[in-house]
Amino acid sequence: MQLSRADLADLGYFLAIAKHRSFRRAGLDLGISASALSHALKGLETRLGVRLVNRTNRSVTLTAAGEELFASIDAPFAAIGLAVEALNRHRGEPAGRVRLNVSEHASVLLLAPILPTFLERYPDVAIDIRVSNHLLDVVEAGADAGIRYGDTVPEDMIAQRLSADIRWVVVGAPGYLKRFGMPTHPRDLLAHRCLRIRLGNDHIYHWEFEKDGEPLALDVPGALTLDSTELAVTLATEGVGLAYLPEPCVAGPVRRGDLRLVLEDWSPSGAGFSLYYPGRRQLPTGLRLLIALIREMRPLGL
Repeated sequence: MQLSRADLADLGYFLAIAKHRSFRRAGLDLGISASALSHALKGLETRLGVRLVNRTNRSVTLTAAGEELFASIDAPFAAIGLAVEALNRHRGEPAGRVRLNVSEHASVLLLAPILPTFLERYPDVAIDIRVSNHLLDVVEAGADAGIRYGDTVPEDMIAQRLSADIRWVVVGAPGYLKRFGMPTHPRDLLAHRCLRIRLGNDHIYHWEFEKDGEPLALDVPGALTLDSTELAVTLATEGVGLAYLPEPCVAGPVRRGDLRLVLEDWSPSGAGFSLYYPGRRQLPTGLRLLIALIREMRPLGL
């Protein structure tokens, strides 16, 4: 079978569907509608004379033929992408698109301070950022790389450290501490109102402390469970309860006196941020430039 331009385009659409296992997510990645993708896939299946994808209202799976085709063309299409990406070195200005999957903290503390400078320096590089605290597979999510705390990076990924370690602190509003008292030991928190943390894997985080080599983790009490740092800071400032957050997230309210640090001598340091990606994947030029700028500006030290 001799391939036409339409065949090559539709094979690219099929690859996106196979990677995302979702017409909606593949469409978002490619910038076309899910219905257009479905139409293109039907045309490809008709021309090939074989069904490639099984579709229901709840799932998208590959048939045996689809799995075989996916395994055969994934690497060649990736090689073509790398070859095109390599042409950037012959351009006067870098160009292309970078797709990132990052945690909320990484987006605010690491990317927000450097993105204005990056966009000014490299106006032809487009950056697509998906912010999620859920531990997603960056390949399945269609991203070039992810940014998470270093101790949460999957073991099968290549990781590049982007920041120094980060101290985690307990904070409370002056009014709250006047009303309920200042804790002097982590176990005192068991008698306080705390803003509990829901992790990306849906587990409830146990607040961690350390002093003189003595670690302690507590499942603190509280009527509110959150996965939003911005909401936690707002509620803590309003005196709703104590919050446990990275110190840079509360530096402003602490400096203004809206929040006070609690149990400072028990505050531990945790792993800083790392960028991670599959070992077989070559970094796009734009992503390499982004990493270089983060290390140049050092918004969280390194």
